[in-house]
Amino acid sequence: MKTIRLTYPHTFTKSALPATACAFGFFDGVHKGHQKLIQSAIDTANNHGIKSAVMTFHPHPKDVLQKQSEPMKYITPLNEKEAILSSMGVDYLYVVTFNESLAALAPETFINHFVEQLHITHVIGGFDYSFGHKGKGTMETMKKEANGRYETIIVPKLTNHGEKVSSTAIRKLLSKGNIQEITELLGRYFTVRGTVVTGEKRGRTIGFPTANVKCEQDALLPAIGVYAVTITVQGETYQGMANVGYVPTFHKNLPEARLEVYIFKFKQDIYNEDVRVSFHSYIRDEKAFNGVDELIKQLEDDEKTIKAFFNK
Repeated sequence: MKTIRLTYPHTFTKSALPATACAFGFFDGVHKGHQKLIQSAIDTANNHGIKSAVMTFHPHPKDVLQKQSEPMKYITPLNEKEAILSSMGVDYLYVVTFNESLAALAPETFINHFVEQLHITHVIGGFDYSFGHKGKGTMETMKKEANGRYETIIVPKLTNHGEKVSSTAIRKLLSKGNIQEITELLGRYFTVRGTVVTGEKRGRTIGFPTANVKCEQDALLPAIGVYAVTITVQGETYQGMANVGYVPTFHKNLPEARLEVYIFKFKQDIYNEDVRVSFHSYIRDEKAFNGVDELIKQLEDDEKTIKAFFNK
């Protein structure tokens, strides 16, 4: 997959790019609803002998338009989104910088600049996709403005148990640690990327050495608690248990939640290694213990529970 980063106004011309069937959207999470839309672009491209493409935006419009007190956290930060799209077989990824200039574009200008000039011959969007100034452009606008320049495909919403599959729904489930439903909506395990950094090395003194994972700054973590996870490092995947939280047994005021992973049957030095942690099941809430012995007993119980989960 070729990734092309664009900022308005870009300098690409139609003749410089291949014809593509392009799916438009932000696609945070790349959940099953997104996958349906993206697969429509891939199928359309294959049927017409052209390339498939996805157009996404970064940062999130809320970061630009709503001036939030804290930067947006993502279900799939940009490089994770890129990896998923590549694994789906997308040929081109357009990453468009979302800024006030882009937000101010008239829908017709957006179409001329980001559809026609990029040689997009088939526009695929969700039923609720909007673009242009104050979101006035819709997929109906795309259809109306086509004038034979491109074809428009509108993908209806996907539901799960009667509810729309959406990034908003997944965010709510993450805040509750509802991993099973998240897995169902994503069609894969929720995963975060990070780098193993030096921690306090307390775990090794009690028989539970952990990999302290410094996650990507804009990555959304699940609810505080203990989880059954797998961790991929150096191309190999291992089972383990993770704690997302503030380590209240030893700390009172950590500034942000930590992700620590105890990897089963693992003794390698992986400091500074990039890892991917996939969440399989929520086990329990994080809590403060009355001393190290009580903590060790709970960790032993957690390990048994998680090993049983993986072996069922």
